[in-house]
Amino acid sequence: MKAIVSICCLLLLSTISFAQKDASKIDKWLADNVKDLGGRAVIVVWKDGKIVYNHAENNLTNRQKMVAKFLANRQGGNADVATQDFTSTTRARIASCSKWLSAALIMTFVDEGKLGLEDTIGKFLPVMTQNGKGGIKIWHCLSHLTGIKGLEGKDSWTEMTHYKSMDDAMANISKQPIEGEAGKTFRYGNTGLQIAAAVIEKIAKKDFETLFQERIATPCGMLQTNFGKVAVPQAAGGAFSTAEDYLNFLVMLLNDGKFNGKQILTAKSVAAMQHNYAKGATVMGSPKEAGNFGYGFGEWTMDDSNRSTAVTSPGLFGSFPWIDNQKHYAAILFSFNINSNGRHERYVLLKALVDNTLAQ
Repeated sequence: MKAIVSICCLLLLSTISFAQKDASKIDKWLADNVKDLGGRAVIVVWKDGKIVYNHAENNLTNRQKMVAKFLANRQGGNADVATQDFTSTTRARIASCSKWLSAALIMTFVDEGKLGLEDTIGKFLPVMTQNGKGGIKIWHCLSHLTGIKGLEGKDSWTEMTHYKSMDDAMANISKQPIEGEAGKTFRYGNTGLQIAAAVIEKIAKKDFETLFQERIATPCGMLQTNFGKVAVPQAAGGAFSTAEDYLNFLVMLLNDGKFNGKQILTAKSVAAMQHNYAKGATVMGSPKEAGNFGYGFGEWTMDDSNRSTAVTSPGLFGSFPWIDNQKHYAAILFSFNINSNGRHERYVLLKALVDNTLAQ
């Protein structure tokens, strides 16, 4: 009973701490944009050791309800659950927000000296060497600089569902055309991170999902986060999570790789992830919503400093997680919607509103 009272007091203090600031502009932004965010969205903000803002808006239109039920039935899900209100503990697909998780997992192997960023993929995957791609390096894979055109978007997702093993996936990727020099050609997509996922499976002799649970999800308290029960997890876009789970991951990165007293990643690796490796590269493909952001390892850099002051990894379904190293806070907009019109501008405005509120 005392434990429950303590938790309630902590939550109350967290609410009060932000209530002393005027968060009305964030509330209004969420209410005004909820329709364009898919009819359901929640924003959670963490600062100074606690959640200081947690607010959801739910206003699904009849059309949005019909689409949600259709997709749930088509994918074998529960149609009623598909239209339930969003909260900070609602679990949903996070699409490209997965890239950040996967990149962090791969960096744990770098920390242990089992993998080097300058290692070539042919060292671990002979099929890549056999098809002229063995010289691509791990850091190229983490920053979309492999030079492989590959299958992307819906085509990539459909292809992945047909594979029976990671080796099958690598055999297919190894045959995709080269469109530019590795390290100098940027194409945002799924190929590089999937290759890196295959590499760590070879090193550890364990499957990707098991490695993710052991090295990232469990130590970060992400009990509702995984890459699904599939033969070949899609490292760049296949994860499911909740706003609160993902926030734990962000807090770990914000605190130089430490969560609840345990070092998950070294501070050196966290910093390496937040550098813009795509600067000066020839851009062959990049989502419109990325605007003028650069790219690190599994994350977009929001400025061009050596270690970006703010980083993010938004997903196809509208979720927008971010860290501000300078102001030392983490936040996530969690939503489910594929309409990407105006997203970049919307994200930039939301971050500015949160920045200004925290500065009061």
